[in-house]
Amino acid sequence: MQQRQPGLLQRYLHWEEGLTLAANRLSRKPWVRRFFSAISRLGNGWGWGVILSVLLLIDGRAAVLPIIWMMVTTFIGTGLYWSIKRLAARPRPIEQCQRIVLSEPPLDQFSFPSGHTLHAVNFTLQILFFAPMLGWIAVPFALLIAASRLILGLHYLSDVLVGAVLGMLLATFALAFRISLM
Repeated sequence: MQQRQPGLLQRYLHWEEGLTLAANRLSRKPWVRRFFSAISRLGNGWGWGVILSVLLLIDGRAAVLPIIWMMVTTFIGTGLYWSIKRLAARPRPIEQCQRIVLSEPPLDQFSFPSGHTLHAVNFTLQILFFAPMLGWIAVPFALLIAASRLILGLHYLSDVLVGAVLGMLLATFALAFRISLM
């Protein structure tokens, strides 16, 4: 009998697990684990709060409406990714591969999509629109948050990519809506 070849999806999932494992191996270096754990904790909201505070210091009262707008999209984004997480119910990498070393406790049970990445991309795109002078800090911060999800063993690449796409769509629709109101 002829043995059946794994399908494209199975090959991708195998490749993605290998990539996640390779990224996670970086966390075995204590300084890498500490650095990305700090980035992850800052990505919980504190880092964005600091950046928005700087925006408030720079632009004063003119920054209030953009900050409120970003907070509204944060609530919408949270509802969006929680709904998708419950529907998809994708297990975290640690549940699928015992070689993953979890460096930070997950904030919730499921992996897909990455809420940290969704918020990072949403905030970054809006910051680039409202305060491009802060892009030099927002863009690298968002990229580090996305990388932290893999390195800390919390997410697969597809979780991060879909989180980024959702964050981009959320920011794009929010900015288009805001512009239409002006």
